[in-house]
Amino acid sequence: MRTPKQKISALIITYNEIGYIEKCVDAISFADEIVVVDSYSKDGTFEYLSKHPKVRVIQKPFENFTDQKSFALQQASNDWILFVDADEVVTPQLQQEIETVINTEDAASAYWFYRKFIYKNSTLNFSGWQTDKNHRLFRKSKAKFTNEKLVHETLQIDGDSKCLSAKLTHYCYKNYADYKAKMLHYGRLRALEEYRKGNQFNYLKLTLKPTWKFFYNFIIRLGFLDFKKGATVCYLNALSVYKRYVELRKLEQEELTPVITRLTDVPDFRLTEKRLAS
Repeated sequence: MRTPKQKISALIITYNEIGYIEKCVDAISFADEIVVVDSYSKDGTFEYLSKHPKVRVIQKPFENFTDQKSFALQQASNDWILFVDADEVVTPQLQQEIETVINTEDAASAYWFYRKFIYKNSTLNFSGWQTDKNHRLFRKSKAKFTNEKLVHETLQIDGDSKCLSAKLTHYCYKNYADYKAKMLHYGRLRALEEYRKGNQFNYLKLTLKPTWKFFYNFIIRLGFLDFKKGATVCYLNALSVYKRYVELRKLEQEELTPVITRLTDVPDFRLTEKRLAS
């Protein structure tokens, strides 16, 4: 008996993605439905998506990446899910491979995608990204996002995972200010992760972790072969780690502030006793 043609839902979360979202949506137009969850973009992203005939767009305030993607997953009508970022593009070769694997009888529960990183208009070949892969194609009935991570969200898969050979194109670097803002945002969310796990701030981590991050990606992972763009990306990735520990310290201080306030508000009972005695 022939297996019925499988339908697929393409999902994206967005915030201020004009200049990228157009290519992303065009490249996934083969999907049976496209659902976008927008975090109240201010640059025309929502208006563009609202007018697109193939897109169903929903607005939801952003809390963290896991929450936003879990919500998007709930909106999907089909079991097969293609989850892409707004700055990612599915190539024709990858599209063909996707359509082939989901319609095979021995399809896996999920598929890893390797990514090709584009820095402005050129490829970033090293800098720690050369072995990067993510689950981007999976069965909704066999996967869910874990609540442990707020950024670099993780799928928990019930079943086997395989890897596709064609790469997903990722336009990772628009400009310095945009990438820096993204890395600082990631750093703040990672700080909240650490705080919730009970991990404590210390100055040794604040110093060593960012330094090691830069050294590892620029030297060991051959970022220097990407020349200036490699140095820039490796530095900003290290800055994200630095921001994580700065924010972790702030969270700990905010937790202590009410305690310190209560302590300083306690009246001096010895002074009160003297007043009563007089």
